[in-house]
Amino acid sequence: MRALTVVPGRPGSGTVCDLPEPDPADGGVLVATRAVGVCGTDREILAGHYGQAPPGADALVLGHESVGKVLEAPAGCGLAAGDLVVGIVRRPDPVPCVNCAAGEFDMCRNGRYVEHGISALHGFARDRWRAGPDAIVPVDPALGELAVLLEPASVVAKAWEHIERIGRRAVWEPRSVLVTGAGPIGLLAALLGVQRGLEVHVVDLVEDGPKPRLVTELGATYHSTDLATLDLTPDVVVECTGVGSVIAAVVGGTGRNGIVCLAGVSAPGGRIALDVGALNREWVLENDVVFGSVNANRRHYELAAKALAEADLDWLGRMVTRRVPVEQHEQAFQRRDGDVKTVLTFGKR
Repeated sequence: MRALTVVPGRPGSGTVCDLPEPDPADGGVLVATRAVGVCGTDREILAGHYGQAPPGADALVLGHESVGKVLEAPAGCGLAAGDLVVGIVRRPDPVPCVNCAAGEFDMCRNGRYVEHGISALHGFARDRWRAGPDAIVPVDPALGELAVLLEPASVVAKAWEHIERIGRRAVWEPRSVLVTGAGPIGLLAALLGVQRGLEVHVVDLVEDGPKPRLVTELGATYHSTDLATLDLTPDVVVECTGVGSVIAAVVGGTGRNGIVCLAGVSAPGGRIALDVGALNREWVLENDVVFGSVNANRRHYELAAKALAEADLDWLGRMVTRRVPVEQHEQAFQRRDGDVKTVLTFGKR
């Protein structure tokens, strides 16, 4: 079967090759891949920055954003042939830590988890893959290929869950949210904000193209202005860029009792001037909270599945701006103007 593989640590080693069928020991549910999403993590693995092949293997099958159809499943497992499903990326560590043991493996304490297509576990960019029923989430069949958005949606579903948990420390009646970055994570964060009835503002650099249109069609407000000139004191900020200067601008810009969720991963080495004393004074005197959030557990995938099922399918469809056959994968990883979400497609084979 076809698989998109990379040798971790070797830039430019991505290739489509032929691999054996998935080992039944991987799980009783066999899934045929329909599409796999492309994101910055995949590009960084292809560039050799990180990634880890499974034990005993030289190469890693890429792909952690997936959608596929069940081909076979054990009787009574809750899944059946024909079901549209998405694979959960992270799997608990074998010890396990207290969080992994409780199903909160996105909050693993000892770092021994593995992740499909990223670390020590083959990904979903192959014709077929196997997993156990506990590692697979069924989705509304009406979503079709758009269920490939479920994994990034699960990340923001977790972010919103934690925002709301923090908010419940007191009487909390948020009205507005600022989302920085209008990539897939930012747009999905905005979607979940709109679904919560909040006034949503999205800031990004581009002034035209699909991103501003997607934001306005969502019923949110799009800004391409500098954050310093934005006349807004939101109750919540969801930061999705990972850009140091943007982070510095938003962590001190909320209203009282404000909550800032950092959902973008920064590259190391960037240095900016920051008045830590002034920030500390504001955070303490205004009871502000700044926290980081990444990855998701099964509960977040299920919350995301519900959010996508309630979203406008035409709007979701416009988020996917390019579909590239897996045989032409090099094109999918080349950034183009107007890109929002690019997906690799798998025809029957």
